[in-house]
Amino acid sequence: MNRKTLKSDGFVGFRPFDSLEIIRVPQGPGLFAVLRPNEFEPHFLKRSTAGVFKKKIPTLPADAIWTEWVDGADILYIGKAGPGSKGNRGLRIQIKEFLDFGRGLPPGHWDSRLIWQLTHADELILAWKELPAEEVSQAEAAYHAAFVADHGKLPFANLVQAKSKN
Repeated sequence: MNRKTLKSDGFVGFRPFDSLEIIRVPQGPGLFAVLRPNEFEPHFLKRSTAGVFKKKIPTLPADAIWTEWVDGADILYIGKAGPGSKGNRGLRIQIKEFLDFGRGLPPGHWDSRLIWQLTHADELILAWKELPAEEVSQAEAAYHAAFVADHGKLPFANLVQAKSKN
């Protein structure tokens, strides 16, 4: 599972964080992925740029972060964006909140926090794929499972494996 897999599966965008125009991200539900650019080497900040979540600081010690790193993988995180209870959420809002989390604002979730302890996180790449709302959770679980099958563990910043809902 890699960048090529995502492209062949219909992921689009593939924009660096620092040049992403959020207005170009679709508003519907779907999945999004964070990828490292070619030649990106992991280096970690002593203190995360991410916002505080329920009075918890997102920074981890370097040895704890290194245990999550997946050598050879270009996918660092796979997340979902559902429609929300009122149907007004989706990829654009979820990705905006994800990026705002890295800028120090409080997050709506905690799972992606390791992204924000990487140096040069602004060079990381975002891709997304719109899906019908009823397929989002199942698709996220399938991508997590495929990544684990290929790499033996979840993507770097996915700390919880999504479960299939039958």
